Amino acid sequence: MTKRKAAPRVGFVSLGCPKALVDSERILTQLRAEGYAISPSYQGADLVVVNTCGFIDDAVEESLDAIGEALAANGKVIVTGCLGAKGNVVRETHPSVLAVTGPHATDEVMEAVHAHLPPAHDPYESLIPPQGIKLTPKHFAYLKISEGCNHRCTFCIIPSMRGDLVSRPIGEVIQEAERLVTAGVRELLVISQDTSAYGVDIKYRTGFWNGKPLKTQMTALAEALGSLGAWVRLHYVYPYPNVDEVIPLMAQGKVLPYLDIPFQHANARILKLMKRPANVDNTLSRIAHWRKICPDLTLRSTFIVGFPGETQAEFDELIDFLKEAKLDRVGCFAYSPVEGAAANDLPDAVPETVKEERRAELMAVQATVSAQRLQAKVGRTLSVLIDEIRDGSAIGRSTADAPEIDGVVHVENPVGIKAGEFAQVRIERADTHDLWGQLV
Repeated sequence: MTKRKAAPRVGFVSLGCPKALVDSERILTQLRAEGYAISPSYQGADLVVVNTCGFIDDAVEESLDAIGEALAANGKVIVTGCLGAKGNVVRETHPSVLAVTGPHATDEVMEAVHAHLPPAHDPYESLIPPQGIKLTPKHFAYLKISEGCNHRCTFCIIPSMRGDLVSRPIGEVIQEAERLVTAGVRELLVISQDTSAYGVDIKYRTGFWNGKPLKTQMTALAEALGSLGAWVRLHYVYPYPNVDEVIPLMAQGKVLPYLDIPFQHANARILKLMKRPANVDNTLSRIAHWRKICPDLTLRSTFIVGFPGETQAEFDELIDFLKEAKLDRVGCFAYSPVEGAAANDLPDAVPETVKEERRAELMAVQATVSAQRLQAKVGRTLSVLIDEIRDGSAIGRSTADAPEIDGVVHVENPVGIKAGEFAQVRIERADTHDLWGQLV
Protein backbone atom coordinates (compact mmCIF):
# COMPACT_ATOMS: atom_id res chain seq x y z
CA MET A 1 0.00 0.00 0.00
CA THR A 2 1.29 3.44 -0.90
CA LYS A 3 1.77 5.63 2.13
CA ARG A 4 -0.39 8.75 2.01
CA LYS A 5 1.64 11.93 1.79
CA ALA A 6 1.25 14.20 4.81
CA ALA A 7 -0.90 17.24 4.18
CA PRO A 8 1.02 20.52 3.89
CA ARG A 9 0.61 22.56 7.06
CA VAL A 10 -0.19 26.28 7.27
CA GLY A 11 0.11 28.40 10.40
CA PHE A 12 -2.28 31.31 10.79
CA VAL A 13 -2.24 34.57 12.76
CA SER A 14 -5.42 36.67 12.74
CA LEU A 15 -5.33 40.28 13.96
CA GLY A 16 -7.79 43.18 13.88
CA CYS A 17 -11.55 43.62 13.97
CA PRO A 18 -14.38 41.08 13.54
CA LYS A 19 -14.50 41.89 9.81
CA ALA A 20 -10.87 40.81 9.52
CA LEU A 21 -11.72 37.72 11.56
CA VAL A 22 -14.32 36.74 8.97
CA ASP A 23 -11.70 37.21 6.24
CA SER A 24 -9.46 34.82 8.20
CA GLU A 25 -12.28 32.29 8.50
CA ARG A 26 -12.82 32.37 4.72
CA ILE A 27 -9.12 31.79 4.03
CA LEU A 28 -8.97 28.98 6.58
CA THR A 29 -12.06 27.40 5.09
CA GLN A 30 -10.51 27.46 1.62
CA LEU A 31 -7.23 26.06 2.93
CA ARG A 32 -9.03 23.11 4.52
CA ALA A 33 -11.18 22.61 1.43
CA GLU A 34 -8.00 22.23 -0.63
CA GLY A 35 -6.43 19.71 1.72
CA TYR A 36 -4.14 21.88 3.82
CA ALA A 37 -3.78 21.17 7.52
CA ILE A 38 -3.76 24.07 10.01
CA SER A 39 -0.77 24.16 12.34
CA PRO A 40 -1.18 25.56 15.88
CA SER A 41 2.51 26.53 16.03
CA TYR A 42 5.08 28.24 13.86
CA GLN A 43 7.45 25.30 14.21
CA GLY A 44 4.92 22.80 12.89
CA ALA A 45 3.96 24.88 9.85
CA ASP A 46 5.39 24.78 6.34
CA LEU A 47 4.50 28.47 6.00
CA VAL A 48 2.52 31.08 7.94
CA VAL A 49 -0.25 33.48 6.87
CA VAL A 50 -0.58 36.69 8.90
CA ASN A 51 -3.85 38.64 8.53
CA THR A 52 -3.03 42.19 9.59
CA CYS A 53 -4.75 45.37 10.79
CA GLY A 54 -3.61 48.80 9.66
CA PHE A 55 -6.24 51.20 10.95
CA ILE A 56 -4.29 53.06 13.68
CA ASP A 57 -0.60 53.32 14.52
CA ASP A 58 -0.78 50.82 17.39
CA ALA A 59 -2.42 48.27 15.09
CA VAL A 60 0.27 48.81 12.45
CA GLU A 61 2.99 48.24 15.04
CA GLU A 62 1.28 45.11 16.37
CA SER A 63 0.94 43.73 12.83
CA LEU A 64 4.55 44.43 11.91
CA ASP A 65 5.69 42.80 15.17
CA ALA A 66 3.56 39.72 14.43
CA ILE A 67 5.04 39.44 10.93
CA GLY A 68 8.56 39.71 12.39
CA GLU A 69 7.80 37.05 14.99
CA ALA A 70 6.47 34.68 12.34
CA LEU A 71 9.52 35.28 10.13
CA ALA A 72 11.90 34.64 13.02
CA ALA A 73 10.14 31.44 14.08
CA ASN A 74 9.25 30.03 10.66
CA GLY A 75 10.86 32.02 7.86
CA LYS A 76 8.08 31.64 5.28
CA VAL A 77 5.33 34.25 5.68
CA ILE A 78 2.45 35.50 3.51
CA VAL A 79 0.87 38.78 4.62
CA THR A 80 -2.74 39.78 3.99
CA GLY A 81 -5.22 42.28 5.44
CA CYS A 82 -5.52 46.04 5.77
CA LEU A 83 -1.83 46.69 6.39
CA GLY A 84 -1.11 45.10 3.03
CA ALA A 85 -3.14 47.85 1.39
CA LYS A 86 -0.96 50.61 2.86
CA GLY A 87 1.66 50.90 0.14
CA ASN A 88 5.03 49.28 0.76
CA VAL A 89 4.96 49.41 4.58
CA VAL A 90 5.22 45.62 4.93
CA ARG A 91 8.00 45.06 2.38
CA GLU A 92 10.01 48.04 3.61
CA THR A 93 9.99 46.61 7.13
CA HIS A 94 10.09 42.90 6.26
CA PRO A 95 11.47 42.48 2.71
CA SER A 96 11.69 38.68 3.04
CA VAL A 97 7.93 38.01 3.18
CA LEU A 98 6.76 35.72 0.40
CA ALA A 99 3.75 37.79 -0.69
CA VAL A 100 1.57 40.72 0.39
CA THR A 101 -2.15 41.20 -0.36
CA GLY A 102 -4.85 43.60 0.82
CA PRO A 103 -8.03 42.77 2.78
CA HIS A 104 -10.80 40.35 1.74
CA ALA A 105 -8.38 38.74 -0.72
CA THR A 106 -8.94 35.00 -0.33
CA ASP A 107 -8.14 34.24 -3.98
CA GLU A 108 -4.87 36.18 -3.91
CA VAL A 109 -3.81 34.54 -0.65
CA MET A 110 -4.54 31.10 -2.06
CA GLU A 111 -2.51 31.90 -5.20
CA ALA A 112 0.44 32.80 -2.99
CA VAL A 113 0.01 29.64 -0.91
CA HIS A 114 -0.15 27.51 -4.08
CA ALA A 115 3.04 29.12 -5.38
CA HIS A 116 5.05 28.45 -2.24
CA LEU A 117 3.30 25.34 -0.84
CA PRO A 118 1.42 23.29 -3.46
CA PRO A 119 -1.60 21.36 -2.12
CA ALA A 120 -1.70 17.60 -1.66
CA HIS A 121 -5.45 17.19 -1.87
CA ASP A 122 -7.10 13.85 -1.12
CA PRO A 123 -10.45 13.80 -2.98
CA TYR A 124 -11.72 10.91 -0.81
CA GLU A 125 -11.47 12.79 2.47
CA SER A 126 -13.96 15.40 3.66
CA LEU A 127 -11.98 18.23 5.21
CA ILE A 128 -14.47 21.04 5.68
CA PRO A 129 -17.69 21.27 7.71
CA PRO A 130 -20.74 22.79 5.99
CA GLN A 131 -20.50 25.99 8.07
CA GLY A 132 -16.83 26.54 7.17
CA ILE A 133 -13.89 27.02 9.51
CA LYS A 134 -14.66 29.37 12.41
CA LEU A 135 -12.30 31.08 14.86
CA THR A 136 -15.04 31.87 17.37
CA PRO A 137 -16.51 29.47 19.96
CA LYS A 138 -19.07 27.06 18.51
CA HIS A 139 -22.06 28.93 19.91
CA PHE A 140 -21.57 32.33 18.26
CA ALA A 141 -20.34 33.53 14.88
CA TYR A 142 -19.83 36.74 12.95
CA LEU A 143 -21.90 37.15 9.80
CA LYS A 144 -20.38 39.66 7.38
CA ILE A 145 -23.00 41.12 5.05
CA SER A 146 -20.89 43.52 2.99
CA GLU A 147 -17.40 44.78 2.25
CA GLY A 148 -16.16 48.36 2.04
CA CYS A 149 -17.79 51.68 2.86
CA ASN A 150 -19.22 54.65 0.93
CA HIS A 151 -18.53 57.14 3.72
CA ARG A 152 -15.47 59.36 3.77
CA CYS A 153 -15.04 60.10 7.46
CA THR A 154 -12.00 62.32 7.77
CA PHE A 155 -10.41 60.29 10.58
CA CYS A 156 -10.72 56.98 8.73
CA ILE A 157 -8.83 55.30 5.88
CA ILE A 158 -10.89 52.12 5.63
CA PRO A 159 -12.41 52.98 2.20
CA SER A 160 -8.90 53.37 0.79
CA MET A 161 -8.04 49.88 2.08
CA ARG A 162 -11.33 48.02 1.63
CA GLY A 163 -12.98 50.03 -1.15
CA ASP A 164 -16.55 51.21 -1.58
CA LEU A 165 -19.59 49.34 -0.31
CA VAL A 166 -20.24 45.94 -1.91
CA SER A 167 -23.27 44.15 -0.46
CA ARG A 168 -23.46 40.35 -0.47
CA PRO A 169 -26.57 38.80 -2.05
CA ILE A 170 -29.22 38.48 0.64
CA GLY A 171 -29.98 34.85 -0.21
CA GLU A 172 -26.30 33.95 0.16
CA VAL A 173 -26.10 35.68 3.57
CA ILE A 174 -29.16 33.91 4.94
CA GLN A 175 -28.03 30.54 3.62
CA GLU A 176 -24.71 31.00 5.44
CA ALA A 177 -26.66 31.90 8.59
CA GLU A 178 -28.79 28.75 8.22
CA ARG A 179 -25.67 26.58 7.99
CA LEU A 180 -24.24 28.22 11.10
CA VAL A 181 -27.44 27.70 13.11
CA THR A 182 -27.67 24.09 11.93
CA ALA A 183 -24.09 23.59 13.18
CA GLY A 184 -25.06 24.80 16.67
CA VAL A 185 -24.49 28.56 16.55
CA ARG A 186 -26.81 30.29 19.03
CA GLU A 187 -25.88 33.89 18.26
CA LEU A 188 -25.30 35.62 14.92
CA LEU A 189 -23.36 38.89 15.09
CA VAL A 190 -24.11 40.89 11.94
CA ILE A 191 -21.08 42.96 10.90
CA SER A 192 -19.96 45.25 8.08
CA GLN A 193 -18.46 48.71 7.80
CA ASP A 194 -22.00 50.16 7.66
CA THR A 195 -24.81 47.71 8.33
CA SER A 196 -27.58 50.27 7.79
CA ALA A 197 -26.30 50.87 4.21
CA TYR A 198 -26.74 47.21 3.26
CA GLY A 199 -28.09 47.07 -0.30
CA VAL A 200 -27.53 50.76 -1.16
CA ASP A 201 -24.91 49.88 -3.79
CA ILE A 202 -27.34 47.63 -5.68
CA LYS A 203 -30.41 49.85 -5.11
CA TYR A 204 -31.92 47.33 -2.67
CA ARG A 205 -32.22 44.77 -5.45
CA THR A 206 -34.65 41.91 -4.82
CA GLY A 207 -32.97 38.62 -4.01
CA PHE A 208 -34.37 35.20 -3.16
CA TRP A 209 -34.26 32.86 -0.19
CA ASN A 210 -36.02 29.51 -0.34
CA GLY A 211 -37.86 30.75 -3.41
CA LYS A 212 -39.23 33.84 -1.65
CA PRO A 213 -38.35 37.36 -2.86
CA LEU A 214 -36.49 39.56 -0.35
CA LYS A 215 -35.15 43.08 -0.69
CA THR A 216 -31.42 43.45 -0.12
CA GLN A 217 -32.00 45.78 2.80
CA MET A 218 -31.18 45.79 6.54
CA THR A 219 -34.75 45.44 7.85
CA ALA A 220 -35.62 42.57 5.50
CA LEU A 221 -32.35 40.84 6.37
CA ALA A 222 -32.88 41.28 10.11
CA GLU A 223 -36.41 39.87 9.94
CA ALA A 224 -35.28 36.85 7.90
CA LEU A 225 -32.35 36.14 10.24
CA GLY A 226 -34.70 36.50 13.20
CA SER A 227 -36.76 33.57 11.90
CA LEU A 228 -33.84 31.12 12.24
CA GLY A 229 -34.12 30.65 16.00
CA ALA A 230 -30.81 32.23 17.05
CA TRP A 231 -29.97 35.53 18.70
CA VAL A 232 -29.32 38.19 16.05
CA ARG A 233 -27.15 41.16 17.09
CA LEU A 234 -26.65 44.21 14.83
CA HIS A 235 -23.26 45.94 14.82
CA TYR A 236 -21.86 49.05 13.06
CA VAL A 237 -25.22 50.70 12.38
CA TYR A 238 -25.15 54.32 11.24
CA PRO A 239 -27.96 56.48 12.72
CA TYR A 240 -29.92 56.87 9.49
CA PRO A 241 -33.74 56.88 9.16
CA ASN A 242 -34.02 53.21 8.21
CA VAL A 243 -32.75 52.26 11.67
CA ASP A 244 -36.21 53.19 12.98
CA GLU A 245 -37.61 50.24 11.04
CA VAL A 246 -35.72 47.57 13.01
CA ILE A 247 -36.77 48.80 16.46
CA PRO A 248 -40.24 47.15 16.24
CA LEU A 249 -38.52 43.86 15.33
CA MET A 250 -36.54 44.18 18.55
CA ALA A 251 -39.68 44.93 20.56
CA GLN A 252 -41.27 41.79 19.07
CA GLY A 253 -38.27 39.64 20.04
CA LYS A 254 -37.31 38.84 16.45
CA VAL A 255 -33.81 40.32 16.83
CA LEU A 256 -31.92 41.31 19.97
CA PRO A 257 -32.80 44.72 21.44
CA TYR A 258 -29.25 45.93 20.86
CA LEU A 259 -27.82 48.59 18.56
CA ASP A 260 -24.15 49.35 18.05
CA ILE A 261 -24.15 52.90 16.66
CA PRO A 262 -20.84 54.82 16.44
CA PHE A 263 -22.01 58.40 17.09
CA GLN A 264 -18.35 59.60 17.44
CA HIS A 265 -19.26 63.05 18.84
CA ALA A 266 -22.19 65.31 19.75
CA ASN A 267 -21.09 68.75 18.58
CA ALA A 268 -22.39 69.72 15.13
CA ARG A 269 -19.20 71.50 14.04
CA ILE A 270 -16.93 68.62 15.04
CA LEU A 271 -19.25 66.10 13.38
CA LYS A 272 -19.16 68.18 10.20
CA LEU A 273 -15.34 68.18 10.31
CA MET A 274 -15.50 64.41 10.76
CA LYS A 275 -18.03 64.17 7.87
CA ARG A 276 -20.49 62.38 10.15
CA PRO A 277 -24.28 62.81 10.62
CA ALA A 278 -24.70 66.01 12.66
CA ASN A 279 -28.28 66.49 13.92
CA VAL A 280 -27.73 65.93 17.66
CA ASP A 281 -31.16 67.14 18.82
CA ASN A 282 -32.76 64.71 16.41
CA THR A 283 -30.49 61.93 17.72
CA LEU A 284 -31.66 62.47 21.31
CA SER A 285 -35.32 62.49 20.29
CA ARG A 286 -34.84 59.33 18.24
CA ILE A 287 -33.18 57.55 21.16
CA ALA A 288 -36.17 58.48 23.34
CA HIS A 289 -38.55 57.24 20.64
CA TRP A 290 -36.65 53.96 20.25
CA ARG A 291 -36.77 53.33 23.99
CA LYS A 292 -40.49 54.09 24.07
CA ILE A 293 -41.08 51.35 21.47
CA CYS A 294 -38.52 48.94 22.96
CA PRO A 295 -37.83 49.70 26.66
CA ASP A 296 -35.16 46.98 26.93
CA LEU A 297 -33.10 48.44 24.08
CA THR A 298 -29.34 48.47 24.72
CA LEU A 299 -27.35 51.19 22.97
CA ARG A 300 -23.60 50.91 22.47
CA SER A 301 -21.51 53.64 20.89
CA THR A 302 -17.97 54.94 20.44
CA PHE A 303 -16.65 58.48 20.63
CA ILE A 304 -13.49 60.35 19.67
CA VAL A 305 -12.19 63.14 21.91
CA GLY A 306 -9.40 65.56 21.09
CA PHE A 307 -10.30 65.73 17.40
CA PRO A 308 -8.38 68.59 15.70
CA GLY A 309 -9.94 71.90 16.70
CA GLU A 310 -12.15 70.48 19.48
CA THR A 311 -12.67 73.25 22.05
CA GLN A 312 -13.44 72.78 25.72
CA ALA A 313 -16.99 73.98 25.10
CA GLU A 314 -17.46 71.41 22.32
CA PHE A 315 -16.14 68.66 24.56
CA ASP A 316 -18.51 69.81 27.32
CA GLU A 317 -21.36 69.50 24.82
CA LEU A 318 -20.36 65.86 24.27
CA ILE A 319 -20.40 65.27 28.04
CA ASP A 320 -23.87 66.82 28.30
CA PHE A 321 -25.04 64.55 25.47
CA LEU A 322 -23.80 61.45 27.30
CA LYS A 323 -25.57 62.47 30.50
CA GLU A 324 -28.84 62.99 28.63
CA ALA A 325 -28.63 60.04 26.22
CA LYS A 326 -27.74 57.56 28.99
CA LEU A 327 -26.14 55.06 26.60
CA ASP A 328 -25.58 51.59 28.02
CA ARG A 329 -22.13 50.86 26.63
CA VAL A 330 -19.53 53.38 25.50
CA GLY A 331 -16.00 53.19 24.15
CA CYS A 332 -13.82 56.28 23.83
CA PHE A 333 -10.63 56.98 21.91
CA ALA A 334 -8.29 59.94 22.11
CA TYR A 335 -7.84 61.12 18.54
CA SER A 336 -4.78 59.59 16.91
CA PRO A 337 -3.58 60.67 13.45
CA VAL A 338 -3.81 57.85 10.94
CA GLU A 339 -1.49 57.96 7.94
CA GLY A 340 -3.50 59.00 4.90
CA ALA A 341 -6.51 60.37 6.83
CA ALA A 342 -7.88 63.76 5.73
CA ALA A 343 -8.19 64.93 9.35
CA ASN A 344 -4.41 65.09 9.58
CA ASP A 345 -4.53 68.33 7.58
CA LEU A 346 -6.97 70.06 9.93
CA PRO A 347 -5.58 72.92 12.05
CA ASP A 348 -5.50 73.37 15.85
CA ALA A 349 -4.31 69.97 17.00
CA VAL A 350 -5.27 69.23 20.61
CA PRO A 351 -2.31 68.53 22.94
CA GLU A 352 -1.87 64.88 23.94
CA THR A 353 -2.28 65.65 27.65
CA VAL A 354 -5.59 67.38 26.99
CA LYS A 355 -6.79 64.47 24.84
CA GLU A 356 -6.09 62.00 27.63
CA GLU A 357 -7.70 64.23 30.26
CA ARG A 358 -10.85 64.46 28.16
CA ARG A 359 -10.90 60.73 27.49
CA ALA A 360 -10.58 59.99 31.22
CA GLU A 361 -13.33 62.48 32.07
CA LEU A 362 -15.70 61.04 29.48
CA MET A 363 -15.16 57.49 30.70
CA ALA A 364 -15.68 58.58 34.32
CA VAL A 365 -19.01 60.18 33.40
CA GLN A 366 -20.01 57.10 31.43
CA ALA A 367 -19.03 54.82 34.33
CA THR A 368 -21.67 56.51 36.46
CA VAL A 369 -24.28 56.16 33.71
CA SER A 370 -23.35 52.50 33.13
CA ALA A 371 -23.54 51.67 36.83
CA GLN A 372 -27.02 53.20 37.05
CA ARG A 373 -28.23 51.33 33.95
CA LEU A 374 -26.92 48.01 35.28
CA GLN A 375 -28.23 48.57 38.81
CA ALA A 376 -31.73 48.84 37.34
CA LYS A 377 -31.41 45.19 36.26
CA VAL A 378 -30.94 43.89 39.81
CA GLY A 379 -33.92 41.73 40.73
CA ARG A 380 -34.79 40.90 37.12
CA THR A 381 -34.47 37.48 35.49
CA LEU A 382 -32.47 37.57 32.27
CA SER A 383 -31.81 35.08 29.50
CA VAL A 384 -28.05 34.46 29.44
CA LEU A 385 -25.95 32.67 26.82
CA ILE A 386 -23.18 30.82 28.67
CA ASP A 387 -19.70 31.38 27.20
CA GLU A 388 -17.57 29.37 29.63
CA ILE A 389 -17.52 27.45 32.91
CA ARG A 390 -14.52 28.01 35.17
CA ASP A 391 -13.60 27.88 38.86
CA GLY A 392 -17.06 26.78 39.94
CA SER A 393 -18.92 29.59 38.19
CA ALA A 394 -20.19 30.37 34.73
CA ILE A 395 -19.58 33.46 32.60
CA GLY A 396 -22.20 34.40 30.07
CA ARG A 397 -23.83 37.31 28.31
CA SER A 398 -27.31 38.77 28.29
CA THR A 399 -28.99 40.30 25.26
CA ALA A 400 -27.22 43.54 26.25
CA ASP A 401 -23.71 42.11 25.95
CA ALA A 402 -21.75 41.51 22.75
CA PRO A 403 -18.69 39.24 23.10
CA GLU A 404 -15.35 40.83 23.99
CA ILE A 405 -16.50 44.47 23.92
CA ASP A 406 -19.28 44.59 26.55
CA GLY A 407 -19.72 43.31 30.09
CA VAL A 408 -20.61 39.80 31.22
CA VAL A 409 -22.98 38.01 33.59
CA HIS A 410 -21.34 35.93 36.33
CA VAL A 411 -23.51 32.94 37.26
CA GLU A 412 -22.80 31.42 40.66
CA ASN A 413 -23.27 27.66 41.28
CA PRO A 414 -23.97 26.83 37.62
CA VAL A 415 -25.15 23.27 38.20
CA GLY A 416 -26.23 21.41 35.09
CA ILE A 417 -25.42 24.03 32.47
CA LYS A 418 -22.75 23.99 29.76
CA ALA A 419 -21.01 26.52 27.56
CA GLY A 420 -23.15 27.33 24.53
CA GLU A 421 -26.44 26.86 26.38
CA PHE A 422 -29.00 29.43 27.47
CA ALA A 423 -29.82 29.87 31.15
CA GLN A 424 -32.34 31.93 33.09
CA VAL A 425 -30.48 34.00 35.66
CA ARG A 426 -31.87 36.16 38.47
CA ILE A 427 -29.62 39.22 38.85
CA GLU A 428 -28.53 39.92 42.43
CA ARG A 429 -25.89 42.64 42.10
CA ALA A 430 -24.10 44.85 39.59
CA ASP A 431 -21.03 47.03 39.23
CA THR A 432 -19.92 49.47 36.54
CA HIS A 433 -19.60 46.83 33.81
CA ASP A 434 -20.87 43.40 34.91
CA LEU A 435 -23.77 41.58 36.54
CA TRP A 436 -23.89 38.70 39.05
CA GLY A 437 -26.75 36.28 39.59
CA GLN A 438 -28.10 32.83 40.37
CA LEU A 439 -29.76 30.23 38.16
CA VAL A 440 -33.54 30.25 38.32
